[in-house]
Amino acid sequence: MDAPLKTDKQPPPPPSTFDLHQHEPPQRPIWQIIIVASIAAGVQFGWALQLSLLTPYVQLIGVPHVWSSFIWLCGPISGMVVQPVVGYYSDRCTSRFGRRRPFIAVGAFLVGIAVFFIGYAADIGVSTGDNLGAPSKPRAIAIFVIGFWILDVANNTLQGPCRAFIADLSGSNASKIRTGNAVYSFFMGVGNVLGYAAGSYPHLYKFAPFTKTDACEVYCANLKACFFISIALLASVTILACALVSEDQYIPDPDEDKSGKNLMFFAEMFRALKGLSRPMWILLLVTCLNWIAWFPFLLYDTDWMGKEVYGGEVGKPMYNRGVRAGALGLMLNSVVSGLFSLLIEQLSRWTGGVKRVWGGLNFVLAVSLAMTVLVTKMAESSRQFTTLADGTREPLPPSTGVKAGALGIFAVLGAPLAVTFSVPCALASIFSNDSGAGQGLSLGVLNLAIVIPQMVVSVLSGPWDALFGGSNLPAFVVGAGAAAISGIFAFGLLPTPASEVKISGGGMH
Repeated sequence: MDAPLKTDKQPPPPPSTFDLHQHEPPQRPIWQIIIVASIAAGVQFGWALQLSLLTPYVQLIGVPHVWSSFIWLCGPISGMVVQPVVGYYSDRCTSRFGRRRPFIAVGAFLVGIAVFFIGYAADIGVSTGDNLGAPSKPRAIAIFVIGFWILDVANNTLQGPCRAFIADLSGSNASKIRTGNAVYSFFMGVGNVLGYAAGSYPHLYKFAPFTKTDACEVYCANLKACFFISIALLASVTILACALVSEDQYIPDPDEDKSGKNLMFFAEMFRALKGLSRPMWILLLVTCLNWIAWFPFLLYDTDWMGKEVYGGEVGKPMYNRGVRAGALGLMLNSVVSGLFSLLIEQLSRWTGGVKRVWGGLNFVLAVSLAMTVLVTKMAESSRQFTTLADGTREPLPPSTGVKAGALGIFAVLGAPLAVTFSVPCALASIFSNDSGAGQGLSLGVLNLAIVIPQMVVSVLSGPWDALFGGSNLPAFVVGAGAAAISGIFAFGLLPTPASEVKISGGGMH
């Protein structure tokens, strides 16, 4: 900075509340970071149930496929508002319990409320006037949507402070931040494995027979049982983390408090976006394209298995069988994701930086999404049927080769998913350290690049697929193109963090 800017005649401007310069806390032991990261297992267990079971579930209570994607707008819209707001206020929380832990505890409590509404939506709907045999149950749909909104608000309340807490515990150590986010991604894989394993087991409701009612048959009862397990897991890891990992009370500097106390959040959010550095804008662009690629598959993966691969119709036995096979595929995906997340730090050293790992894995994502077209065509060309006693034709399960191909796509996608869950958040934390910005708000800004493409996909994917007869493939093909562009931008535009340049012996440039 030139000397004239430091004279008395030109004093520096007052600090923005986005530029939240903290008194850097000492780095904590790695075991504390691991305990906080374990909360991801509880959060992701619930997300796994949503991704594997809820799209078929909403169709069972009467939401047609073409409109089911609009249900998923709940998550992006709540994420667009909730996570930046929570991040903003968790940066400034002066509670004696710390800045992050109060928000984590509230989020876990809200999850418990939400899963009750979702699991008992059909029961509440019928008890308040829905026709038990009607194809559409409007009251059940309304209860489900309310519960789904609460669940997404709760998850966004949890995830932002958890990521920021990991960055707080890591201090300014970029390597520790990347390791912490990789461990968080590992526990996401653990939560996914548990969630998809529970979702793929068709008799789980027998361990809680009260879940099966006239309004809630086997599929719905299994969903209830899964959510009860989810609550128990999340409560356990949250209590453990909040009890064992302490936080110092945040005491703002008088100048920061004075400069920020009258600013409205959204005005400050606009100011934060306006003041983003070029590396952060590029990170948002690559992340946005990455999630345009991911969201169609995450939304319709089990539906694709039930309809395109197994040839079933919604609610019919073969469709349900395909959905369970999809849950198995997602479990394989999670195993690969969890294991691969532990290799990201070392792989980034071998390849020359995390941006190259991310770019390369985006091309793997593009090829894998394109392969869904080949697997679908193979399933259609080799499909066989049997005639039931009533004269109706029922498709037989696909061949072993087709099933292996479909499950192989799920498994391979675990590697790019691990990078997607880890690298963008780590880069956002590192870039925010370089600029002196608050961790919570920085991660909230990054979340905008995730939820906005999700909103676009949620609105457009259903009608877009309907133009092609209700197939899931058109959205997957668009996702493949977005993944390829994201990979190109990651290689060509995304800068290498300064902290990677300083790593000795890592081969980074």
